[in-house]
Amino acid sequence: MKASFKEMRQKKQVRDGTVESLTSDLTEEKSKQLRALLGNVELSLLYKASVHGYKASAFHQRCDRQGPTLLVAYNSSGYIFGGYTSVDYAQSGQHITDEDTFIFSFQGKIPVCIKINSGYNARLDDAGGPNFGQQLYFCYNNQPVVYNSGGNAFSINTATMYGNDAQLSECEVYKVEQSSQVSTEEKPWRNVLWTAERRAELMEMIRNHKPVMTSVSRVRILMIGPVGAGKSSFFNSINSIFMSRITSKAMSGSAATSLTTQFRTYPVKDGRGGKLLPFVLCDTMGLEEQSGAGLDIEDISSILQGHVPDRYKFNPMAPFQHNEQKSSRPVSLQEKIHCVVYVIDATKISLMSDKLQEKLASIRRKVNSLGIAQIVLMTKVDEACPLVEKDLQSLYVSSYIKLKVQEVSSWLGVPVSCVLPVKNYSQELELELNCDVLLLTALQQMLTNSIQKVKPLYYIHSLHTD
Repeated sequence: MKASFKEMRQKKQVRDGTVESLTSDLTEEKSKQLRALLGNVELSLLYKASVHGYKASAFHQRCDRQGPTLLVAYNSSGYIFGGYTSVDYAQSGQHITDEDTFIFSFQGKIPVCIKINSGYNARLDDAGGPNFGQQLYFCYNNQPVVYNSGGNAFSINTATMYGNDAQLSECEVYKVEQSSQVSTEEKPWRNVLWTAERRAELMEMIRNHKPVMTSVSRVRILMIGPVGAGKSSFFNSINSIFMSRITSKAMSGSAATSLTTQFRTYPVKDGRGGKLLPFVLCDTMGLEEQSGAGLDIEDISSILQGHVPDRYKFNPMAPFQHNEQKSSRPVSLQEKIHCVVYVIDATKISLMSDKLQEKLASIRRKVNSLGIAQIVLMTKVDEACPLVEKDLQSLYVSSYIKLKVQEVSSWLGVPVSCVLPVKNYSQELELELNCDVLLLTALQQMLTNSIQKVKPLYYIHSLHTD
């Protein structure tokens, strides 16, 4: 029988003939959340600063050559944060490369994971206290302090990570070991076939998709989401799959403001010179929290109803104005939006501002009133969970990703079954089977959920004029 958390979190150590018992400050729930980031592992408490002191020598005496470790720090403001490294501490004096290293902070109930930026060392393995990226130093200068040197190894916001309260009330380091017990999370919470046959089947289903209304030849799918969430990258990824090579037709990236400034409609061809597939992906300017910045909600209403033409350039200060008197004909059913997809970055769900959430809530109310199908595309799942980054097939056995799906389902007000985790192509040079299966599964769900769920009242005018 598997030991209880309370039993597991106590570790007796014999040193100088004495026996000490260490008890973790982590609650059972928070321990579970952290272990979910790492897979089927157990945590054994090695070092506790309130017992052993904040000196670097005390840390190294108990943590050197212990394999992968997880540091958990606490401050009086109630923040719980820290970092993970898969490489031993050894006081080697070397710069350590560790692509698995990350730092984290609990934002609400769920820890937000921040991966090390590409090209940076995980730490300097010296005789000092624990550090991450030579940027975030714990027990700095042998004191109960965390210090951010301002480097670039990690993209840190100290206000959200630890409330700008650098005084530590506790610092713990755990040995991370693979569990000998069979995890109850090993059973997938969604069933996916990660095979080339399944990829081919999905592509054929998409090619042969027939909208239920004969007046619609291609389903129009509108992508909405914050700046940098991955709207344009999703189109590029889908286009890449059907072109059988990596493409970048739509501008994408991670700029602070939206790289998309126009309303774009992107049909996709079935290979070079192939026929058009039965869907159109519609890309929009990213949502921003400031008023007068990013996509305006009134523009979204005009897009939904088919009034905004392709390549219309958005002006956040002046929403699109539709002039019915100058229109040569009524808007057809084909020109309207049949499915709305909210694109949400999995690494930023817990960090989304109240203003952005309010904007999304306003958009949802409008979409609901029109009876349009709604899907959530949860992107960057590999960046959100180190376990998934190692193996994309572990996506649906990750309890951490499952919690993220439930979280976004709750605050966006969509069923869990309509939240689809994916990994877009970004830095890859070649297509990858697991990535394709997730992306195609998401697209197939968009098509399936599109026109069938539209209220007849929304299209009654179009049906009379087609």
